[in-house]
Amino acid sequence: MRPTEPDQESAVSVQLEMPEAGPSSVPGTSNGHNGSAAKQNGYGNSYSNGYSKASATDATNGGRPEKQAMSTTRVSLPGSTLYDDSYVDREEFVRLVIQSLRDVGYIESAATLEAESGYTMESSEVAEFRRCILDADWTRADAALMRLGVADDERLWEAKFLISQQKYLEMLEANKVTAALHVLRNELAPLNVDRDQLHALSSLMMCSNPEDLRQRAGWDGASGHSRRRLLGNLQRYIPSSVMIPQRRFATLLDQARAYQQSLCLYHNAPSNSRTFSLYTDHLCDKDAFPRVTTAILEVHTDEVWNLEWSHSGNFLASASKDKTAIIWRVEHDKDPSIREISQQFILRDHPYPVGCVAWSLDDSILLTSAEDHIKLWNTRTGLCVRSLEAHSDVVTALAWLPDGSGFISGGLDRKIILWDADGKQRDSWGQTPIRVTDLTVTPDFTRLVAVGMYDVPTNVPGPTATPPENGNQPGAGRTAENRVIVYDLLTKQPQLFIPVDGELTSVEVSEDSRYALINRAPEPNAPCEIHLWDLESERIARRYLGHKQSKHVIRSCFGGIDGSFVASGSEDAVVYIWHRDTGTLLEALSGHGPGSVNSVAWNPRNERMFASCSDDKTIRIWEAPPVHVVGVPVDAEDPRQAHEVDGKGKGKSRERWDGQATGSSYGLGSSSGSTLL
Repeated sequence: MRPTEPDQESAVSVQLEMPEAGPSSVPGTSNGHNGSAAKQNGYGNSYSNGYSKASATDATNGGRPEKQAMSTTRVSLPGSTLYDDSYVDREEFVRLVIQSLRDVGYIESAATLEAESGYTMESSEVAEFRRCILDADWTRADAALMRLGVADDERLWEAKFLISQQKYLEMLEANKVTAALHVLRNELAPLNVDRDQLHALSSLMMCSNPEDLRQRAGWDGASGHSRRRLLGNLQRYIPSSVMIPQRRFATLLDQARAYQQSLCLYHNAPSNSRTFSLYTDHLCDKDAFPRVTTAILEVHTDEVWNLEWSHSGNFLASASKDKTAIIWRVEHDKDPSIREISQQFILRDHPYPVGCVAWSLDDSILLTSAEDHIKLWNTRTGLCVRSLEAHSDVVTALAWLPDGSGFISGGLDRKIILWDADGKQRDSWGQTPIRVTDLTVTPDFTRLVAVGMYDVPTNVPGPTATPPENGNQPGAGRTAENRVIVYDLLTKQPQLFIPVDGELTSVEVSEDSRYALINRAPEPNAPCEIHLWDLESERIARRYLGHKQSKHVIRSCFGGIDGSFVASGSEDAVVYIWHRDTGTLLEALSGHGPGSVNSVAWNPRNERMFASCSDDKTIRIWEAPPVHVVGVPVDAEDPRQAHEVDGKGKGKSRERWDGQATGSSYGLGSSSGSTLL
């Protein structure tokens, strides 16, 4: 699709007889045409994106009427690249500019550029094919497809199948069952379609109404976007030089944005016109990263072991060794200087220290666990609505299902139990291979990822030996082994066993359901690492180093925009934050008192806020430094001066998980509440 021979006129002159600059579709104007009616973008007929130039007599075949009042002289430039030192092909660039101009509505400008450059965006054959698909002219669409240079017969058949499938669905939607059956038998079946796929299509003939058809087929109908999606799918079979992929320039810009963001270690801003400019390379300001304490919550009277934000981001739940859980109200969308943080409820009545908290999807129910007890709390009244005692050992994990229909609990008794949202037991995994130390459900609602320890007989070699089902403790003739087990959520059957060195203390899965973030207390003399497991390739994708963990339960989390960061507590009283994709340690935040930082939770509605809890009995809210103290950390403390406290009897020690530690009785006190900095 190269330009035609240059005109005899000057190669660098442009002569335009055009109206005065301004909007080309202002109501009531004639766009420079005396006596003519108002037009859209200077044309009497609408001009669909993607149609090429044509003569006035070819308007029905994708062309446009020629304007008698405008003439454009072709410009002939030397070379074939955009600049002398550029690798970008000029024709490709200009054709993409023409496409972009049409996409956004600058139809006259696109036509002028075509005339001036001599390049057309696409041929009349492509324009005809595009229109045939959009107008459901299936007979002409098949004929037009044959002229577009599809590489081989197999790809041609695949493209024909997509067209015939759309035709079949539209006929069913229009209740033309006989015609649809003809397409199924005479067009789809001869294309050597997979038998299961053909049966699935034929079963759609039993749909009771068009809505049922659209729902079962996962298809939005002839009046929806299905035809444009079909064009996008057909693009895979047609050479891109012949039929340019839709919105190609926008795709290239998105790729450039993604690449620039991948180089920005502190990227933590949503992608929009205010955070991404074409004029400059993207770079986030480090000073906007959450790294100072803006509030200290001081109500718990003993170590704080766990915490979790509500889905709305307005509440924070904390679990403590003092046998209470607290629901805090945090106005996350207000400036720290005027924000109010208050104790919504202190949830008492736990017989033992509280280890886990979990919010329901609508934030109306909070789950807590204390030893083998689970309690359901109404978060609007602060009242306990049900107590559950199906476990016979410490409940170490609580996770709500992504659809909010229920929750799953796991414990050291090797039980994984599925509950209804109101606390009625629905199902059970039976006696599982591992003593569960944590679990989570993937956001795509397909898998359950559990971590823990099981016993392997010493006379059975290899890590793939069948785990015991009797729940016996490690002893003579047995060795302990730590595993990640990925279950199919529907069948409850294990899909994947991953052996991991060191005791596993927490697991969280990324929003795309592909990666599992696992904290582990390593074996003696082994490096302390947090692992990011790729569940698809079954390998470690990244390791995060720098924190300290040897005997306590430390929990990590994803955080920031698109889960770009990994944050974790540590036994040296420091909060550590890494860049997720590179593993670069970004921040080591001191401020907590002596003892472990046990858990970190990132606010789901504010990418610049997270919370941490510690053995020092406090919870800290971390945000970007205020403007007047940029670069000066609040409550900074040298982590080397922090000393470790004895973890014996903490309820979060390795001994407890092994059933060697016992709970103690602790009284509940009160203190001053939150301290705002």
